[in-house]
Amino acid sequence: MREIGVGRLGIDQGSVVMFTDFQDGGPMWTGSGPREVRRQVPFARPFAASPAVIVGIAMWDIDHRSNQRADLAAEAVTEEGFELVFRTWGDTSVARIRADWAALGPLPDPDDWVLY
Repeated sequence: MREIGVGRLGIDQGSVVMFTDFQDGGPMWTGSGPREVRRQVPFARPFAASPAVIVGIAMWDIDHRSNQRADLAAEAVTEEGFELVFRTWGDTSVARIRADWAALGPLPDPDDWVLY
């Protein structure tokens, strides 16, 4: 568990269209086996420390003729942003995915001392 002091709590959020592979026959739609897409997501302004990031699939368009396999994660979280990662595998055909995210963490306080 993270403990956030009584200082300043920042919350940032957004939505990312990960891909639309059905339009151009991309690998998520036409491929098979392990596949992944990564998107860099910058925060509106930096946090004081790496925030907690929560992700979820907001929209999915998946072919009904195969198993629906999906993994969505926030990786490489820093004070300035993170990588949003979508993975699938097997014979799953994914036409498109939109992911929503929210980040919660401490904000820099203008009264904090910065030692170099």
